Amino acid sequence: MTYEAVFASEGKVRHPQLRDASRTRIVGVGSAVPKYRYSQATLTNALKRLWADKLDNPELLDRIHARTRVASRHLAFPVQRYPEFRSWGETNSAWIEFAEELGSEALDKALRNAGMSRSELDALFVVSITGIASPSLDARIINHLGLRSDIKRTPIFGVGCVGGALGLTRAADHTLAYPTQTAAILAVEACSLTFRPDDLSKANLVSTGLFADGAAAVIVTGSGKAIGDGDRSLSGVAPEILGSGSVFYPDSEDIMGWDISENGFRIVLSPRLPDFIRSRLAGDVDEFLAKYDLCRVDIGNWVIHTGGPKVLDAIQDTLDLSHGELDRSWDSLRRFGNLSSASVLLVLEDTVSTRPPPPGTLGVLLAMGPGFCTEMILLRW
Repeated sequence: MTYEAVFASEGKVRHPQLRDASRTRIVGVGSAVPKYRYSQATLTNALKRLWADKLDNPELLDRIHARTRVASRHLAFPVQRYPEFRSWGETNSAWIEFAEELGSEALDKALRNAGMSRSELDALFVVSITGIASPSLDARIINHLGLRSDIKRTPIFGVGCVGGALGLTRAADHTLAYPTQTAAILAVEACSLTFRPDDLSKANLVSTGLFADGAAAVIVTGSGKAIGDGDRSLSGVAPEILGSGSVFYPDSEDIMGWDISENGFRIVLSPRLPDFIRSRLAGDVDEFLAKYDLCRVDIGNWVIHTGGPKVLDAIQDTLDLSHGELDRSWDSLRRFGNLSSASVLLVLEDTVSTRPPPPGTLGVLLAMGPGFCTEMILLRW
């Protein structure tokens, strides 16, 4: 439904602050994926060869990977290199090298799509959960791209799949405080480098068929920032951010995340996640929308993180989205797998670049992740 249809009724505006308040604008979105792309069958067979003497039932891996509904994935390095990594130190060093290069590429692409130069960026928020660095990754990207020395930088770690939405919210918050400035959120992940060849748990078998590598960035400006080249910016296509909401679920740390030890990252992925989503998400979305005198039928566009088939099924069921609203999320899952924090921004890029909703359409961008938590953003296209 369009903004005008929702808010104009008998000459009255149901929620005037949405029409009149200063808002952040999304003016550029860009992504980058590594050059090494493999079919799901190729990766499944590579793992079966690696685990030949350890898998009691190799057909189980075939079934688990087939159920992910992933057709292909991009990896940071050639598949034959992964068995050569001998320590977390090696994989973490590889993550630093990879994340700096690919993250810089994605950020540059988003700036080009916004019609902006690197020097126009005032703040940078960088999200990643697949490696650790100090100086943090944002510092390395600032040096790599030669960004301004007075840029405000914020590294964000530990939030996983919710990171793209959470980081976009924080970037939007920055431009509300500084309406003449431009901020960027960059999410970059190398999930393949967290692979643990000694872990044959079902959670790890699922993750080896689901997660992949890539980066995505979004450029946002405050209401007082003039957009330069209208031919190159997305100001007429991409949405305004009207508001955001966060929900933290107490005592839910066991649902998703990492166990981190001297051996690196070990996936935590609870089988109760889909039921948890079904029991909580609809009420939280409804409460968020009610703050703007809205309900789910008023939303004409959904940008949802590609958490996996069980997660997407649970979201569809509980939000009653049964008419293709999540088609872009399903397509992104099929083509790229789950890129953790970058996934929801990849779906946003696809929405912007392929077939954006009609002007005035209201949308919701939503992701969930470790904590456990939900991050929601209300958009107007």
